[in-house]
Amino acid sequence: MDKKWLPLIITLGVAGLAVVTASVWPDNVEKPPLPQSLCHGALSRETAELIDDGQGGEISTDEWESKGKTTDYAVFRGCLVRRANPYDDNDYPRKIYKLVIADTRSEPYNKKGSVPLGPGFTGWARPDLAEVTLPAGCPARMGSTAPYIRVWLDVPSQDEEKLTRLEKKRPVNADVALRNNMTVMREVATRLVKRYDCTD
Repeated sequence: MDKKWLPLIITLGVAGLAVVTASVWPDNVEKPPLPQSLCHGALSRETAELIDDGQGGEISTDEWESKGKTTDYAVFRGCLVRRANPYDDNDYPRKIYKLVIADTRSEPYNKKGSVPLGPGFTGWARPDLAEVTLPAGCPARMGSTAPYIRVWLDVPSQDEEKLTRLEKKRPVNADVALRNNMTVMREVATRLVKRYDCTD
């Protein structure tokens, strides 16, 4: 090979390597914006992030819905909220809580040891569980002939019986968990009433 062509070949080789490197490791990759409305529009991202198991991680949701065979049970929407494991990108995200929106014929009730959600809301909360019943006008607006639409929340990491059995401490203080659950349920009720334009 003629030595006079060697610098040009080296230059082209380096340029080619740079192009390949750029295509494999792009410098400016923009992530798509994360959705701000989660769980079938029942929660803002900010409120959905309140409930945690003490380990943090980016939240994501699995959302699904199904319809019953009759109009009495026409509404069933589920939402599983997960958090990414911050120290291991390969691990499957952890289940943090479940939120279910469903029609029912069961009248509202208060769970033992629970705290009412407050004025304007029919429901209750505990650190591990919470429920809210939507106003009377909501079932028809949501396509159901059942008398009630109820939303319930399940937070496994705050299950006192399970924690006792496993001899584990609460990952988040019970008062904080209770307050977060109440905030979540109030927002759920407010957003769904607004979305379906349903009141008493």
